[in-house]
Amino acid sequence: MKRLWSTLKGSFASSVLAANVLAFCSGMAPVALVKLALPKGAIRRDADRLLNGMAEGWIAVNGWWMAVVQRISWDVTGLEGLRRQGWYLVSSNHQSWVDIFVLQKVFLGRVPFLKFFLKRQLLYVPVIGLAWWALDFPFMKRRTGSRSADLATARRACEKFSQIPTSVMNFMEGTRFSRAKRDRQGSPYRHLLKPKVGGLATALSAMGERFDALLDVTIVYPGGIPTFWDLLSGRVKRVVVRVRERQIPADLLGGDYEGDPAFRAQLQAFVQELWTEKDAGIEETLLSLRQGAEA
Repeated sequence: MKRLWSTLKGSFASSVLAANVLAFCSGMAPVALVKLALPKGAIRRDADRLLNGMAEGWIAVNGWWMAVVQRISWDVTGLEGLRRQGWYLVSSNHQSWVDIFVLQKVFLGRVPFLKFFLKRQLLYVPVIGLAWWALDFPFMKRRTGSRSADLATARRACEKFSQIPTSVMNFMEGTRFSRAKRDRQGSPYRHLLKPKVGGLATALSAMGERFDALLDVTIVYPGGIPTFWDLLSGRVKRVVVRVRERQIPADLLGGDYEGDPAFRAQLQAFVQELWTEKDAGIEETLLSLRQGAEA
């Protein structure tokens, strides 16, 4: 009976999500065409604001069905003082597709709409790929050789963000965490993969002076890393989110990551320190939760 109930909830949530995507993309298409025809100027900025507003409506509907199918205990800290009219560089650990929905719900109405770095292949996903393009999500190709052309493309996308308040989101691990992946790459962290700093370097190079702060986000799932079906079917019971607003060091703004070895080493050291603190924070959170459960 419990499994049947989960399946019914998952089917309901899936249906609402699909309808929400289709409604958003249908409403977005005319605005996207205007944006394509008029790539610059005030009308373009107005189109961007309208598209971002529509995307936030999409997030609100997702928050509704998430609340209907499950009662998630949200343990969130660090949102005080954030501004909807600010520019933020956001970095988070990455464990599941659920992370995206968690981040969107947590930051909705508190910071500008999150723009994610995405794999280039996702541009061709039916329907939703068009939405990501219209919202100016930066696409990366994961080249095995020189990344200069790919970074130039992402840099042009980031430059568009300087026109209206924006939050640029980067999963520095590049893929979802698993213990098997961690062991294969020899990661020195217990709960994280090795960070990749190319996307971060691109964002800092393109609009570093514009960013008000770096939002360092840590997501912990006390019940274990959930699948997307777990979220749809109401099996996610608790989510812990820790947000730290950090000033970006002035000497990391506008550097040449590709051509300046000293700057590259400096940025990598900054990220490694960030990752070491994040890994320790995850371990501390999990230990605290275990002790609380045993008390």
